[in-house]
Amino acid sequence: MKKLAVLGSILMMVACKEQLPEIKPVVITEKTPNDTDDPAIWINRKNPEQSIVFGTDKGQQDQPDSGVYAFDLDGKILPEQSITGLIRCNNADVEYDLKINDSTYTDILAFTERGRNQIRVFSVPDMKPLDGGGFQVFEDAEGTNPEFKQPMGISMYKNPQTGKVYVIVGRKSGPPENYLYQYELVGSTSGVEARLVRKFGKFSGKKEIEAIAVDDALGYIYYGDEQEGIRKYYADPEKGNEELALFGGEHFTDDNEGIAIAAYPGGEGYLIVSNQGAHTFNLFRRDDNTFVKALNLGTTSTDGCEITLEPLGPRFPNGLFVSMNDARDFFYHDVNALGL
Repeated sequence: MKKLAVLGSILMMVACKEQLPEIKPVVITEKTPNDTDDPAIWINRKNPEQSIVFGTDKGQQDQPDSGVYAFDLDGKILPEQSITGLIRCNNADVEYDLKINDSTYTDILAFTERGRNQIRVFSVPDMKPLDGGGFQVFEDAEGTNPEFKQPMGISMYKNPQTGKVYVIVGRKSGPPENYLYQYELVGSTSGVEARLVRKFGKFSGKKEIEAIAVDDALGYIYYGDEQEGIRKYYADPEKGNEELALFGGEHFTDDNEGIAIAAYPGGEGYLIVSNQGAHTFNLFRRDDNTFVKALNLGTTSTDGCEITLEPLGPRFPNGLFVSMNDARDFFYHDVNALGL
């Protein structure tokens, strides 16, 4: 009976995807060596057509064969901007104009390195490490479960009023409360320091928490409590740790994974969330988080996704949506094709 139930679930997922028209990508990237996971987009303000898509490759367990691969907008790997020799790199994010000192600002890439229990921070586009080799996270995690200290999801928040930059980090497993840690990135003589500012966030215990996304303009953190739903909190630590919403769980076949935020002016826009088990994406309104529709973008078992609404040249005049595909690559869609 159990096998029949699983088979029925698989057939239902396939049927669900086939009922939706497939939106073909503009570009499929070159393949990474092992196992793609999560993308991040860096926009070149001086020349948008020279923007970079970063994509993590998790590699094999406990082996230094993981990396963050840089791709151009044609989907070609840029070796000089790629970072390799990592152990179990999971998720990545980009932020702009981090203050290093009174006269120096830099764009940054931050990512989790689960195999070394740390996060890494590099300047972009010159890809210089700013972290002295990495910042250990969840150091005070209680219990003997090693997964309580293994970082997975990561996102960054820049407070529009203060200019402070934070990283929000999730882990492979953890307690029902205070599953996420938030660190402020502060400039120093050697680069940056990471200072723990709060612990927050509920966890159902059903599977894990990996996908994290921050709406800088509206000041919210969203994260995927897999097989439970999407949780919402304030991004500013000074506004407290109250959970603002838990939504969307009924719209997912299995895991709710990657989250991208299409932030239009005036609070308009959408959350785009991977419905991993159904190989589709669910859209929710940015203002009230109600469900809108599902999309079939051709990917399978998508972990991470990211979006920018800024024009990136003639191939992506309306912005770029990037999603991970389980064939060791990433799909690029012009935002207009999504019908947002």
